[in-house]
Amino acid sequence: MVELRSGWAALADRVDRATPAHRDRSVDALRAFAILGVVLGHWLVTALTSGDGGLHGTSPLASMPWLAPVSWVFQTLAVFFLVGGHVAAQGYASARARGVPYRIWVGQRLGRLFRPVAAVLALWAVVAGALLLGGAGIETVRTLLKLVWSPLWFLLVFAALTAATPLVARLPPPAPLAVVAGVDLWRFGLGGPAWIGWVNVAAGWLVPYTLGAAWSRGAFTRRRTALVLLGGGAAATAVLILWGGYPASMVGVPGAAVSNLNPPTLAAAAFGLAQCGLALLLRAPLARAMRRPRTWAKVALLNLSAMTVFLWHQTAMMSVTALGLLFSTDLPGLHTAPASAAWIAERLLWLPVFAAALAVCWAAFRVHEQPRRAGTPRAGAAVAPPGAALPRAARFEEAVRA
Repeated sequence: MVELRSGWAALADRVDRATPAHRDRSVDALRAFAILGVVLGHWLVTALTSGDGGLHGTSPLASMPWLAPVSWVFQTLAVFFLVGGHVAAQGYASARARGVPYRIWVGQRLGRLFRPVAAVLALWAVVAGALLLGGAGIETVRTLLKLVWSPLWFLLVFAALTAATPLVARLPPPAPLAVVAGVDLWRFGLGGPAWIGWVNVAAGWLVPYTLGAAWSRGAFTRRRTALVLLGGGAAATAVLILWGGYPASMVGVPGAAVSNLNPPTLAAAAFGLAQCGLALLLRAPLARAMRRPRTWAKVALLNLSAMTVFLWHQTAMMSVTALGLLFSTDLPGLHTAPASAAWIAERLLWLPVFAAALAVCWAAFRVHEQPRRAGTPRAGAAVAPPGAALPRAARFEEAVRA
């Protein structure tokens, strides 16, 4: 144990020294918190219950609406799009300055997003086929596939905005916000068609994305602007929920007539503004925290595996649920209906088990997210034979330098 701790401390020190001085570590910290929020949120508000010979998806928010504030804490996608817009706009500006063609820049960024997706799709295609051949009900298979694949909408939207960075980077954030407001007015206030709401899938997430792009150009250097975002967004969200008829939950609730997230509503956009304001206010304390090598190394490691964690966290939860069926079909907090406060306490006890299963998935599939080695070694770096793998610590350091 002592050797393990000293080894981690040595690696953390090496990663800290390898990190470029100009790197804004608070950006990586915000991305890490956003990913963890999504993971924990899904684990807390998604339940699989056994009954009628199969598994069915449900949510404690449906039977306990007073839990809506939980979604305010763990629905952190706006922060992820804020960071994404900041990094993409900054990266594209740097690529242009270095004469890197757009197709190369966008290919590298999208490749990092979609390489890990292939492994998820391939494995679950095999699993779904095996379940059907083994006699599993179509409803069970549909439920499982929905949990695995439905989060991929996020990647499609994020990839589209990333590819459109040259067009949207200088778009003023009030413009997409006005589109969201207009769409909601049309479909909720004027009786417009429901399908028009899907315009907000792009417009809604453009709001934090363009805020991030503005941040990359030097906006939000003063705390006052971030405070306005936080206060104005929170006040607008409260008004829309209390008097505008929008649901209090910031995630979808099974059986609800309106979802704030699918597609995004004006309430979700306003809430995202508040989240972005809070994130910008936290930059300074996060930057100070990231000066500690061990803290920074953990954040850096999570960032290097962000897509793996995001893509496999639902698989981890479902694997634990399925294995639990081997012992009982009524394990509290795992197979039971989320209908009481006791379920919440029981569910919290399962989170470390989900995390352990996710660690197994991470160890198996993180290779698909690791950056490829550059063709030209850095000055003074040891040259490995063609095809040889770098030691784990060296790969970690090299990725952090990128």
